[in-house]
Amino acid sequence: MSSIVPLTRRSAILVVAGTALFATTGGRAVDEQIITVHKDPSCGCCSGWVKHLQQAGFAVATIETADLEPVKTRLGVPADLAACHTAQIGGYVIEGHVPAVALRRLLNDKPSVAGLAVPGMPIGAPGMEGGSPEPYEVVLFGAAGRLTYMRFVGNRAL
Repeated sequence: MSSIVPLTRRSAILVVAGTALFATTGGRAVDEQIITVHKDPSCGCCSGWVKHLQQAGFAVATIETADLEPVKTRLGVPADLAACHTAQIGGYVIEGHVPAVALRRLLNDKPSVAGLAVPGMPIGAPGMEGGSPEPYEVVLFGAAGRLTYMRFVGNRAL
């Protein structure tokens, strides 16, 4: 025996809003566009990267901790790809100063990898502005190995 739940005005509004949200996100989960950033509370370059993401339209949730090693270990960040902050978005791990354009490409391409990394702290990368920008690579990493995904100088893709 099935029961019929009456459609109230409030539930009708929620259904319409949910349908509209599903349609505008192309069917993706809403939280796919929210990036969770694990960062040191006193790190200026991490805060600069968060600002870069926000300016690019990402919703950012920050988790501040002075001890990021357990986070990197739990998320499987290879030691040689480590940088000063670690993030998660859409089921991917993001390590370091990855430009927003590379994140958008990752979310569109949906490769079968663990995530993206910009090892170290290259001058000119988002959050590391100042001085003469140096070239750097955004690396895909995962169980199948590593691959250069994009190359940049500052925020400019090559």
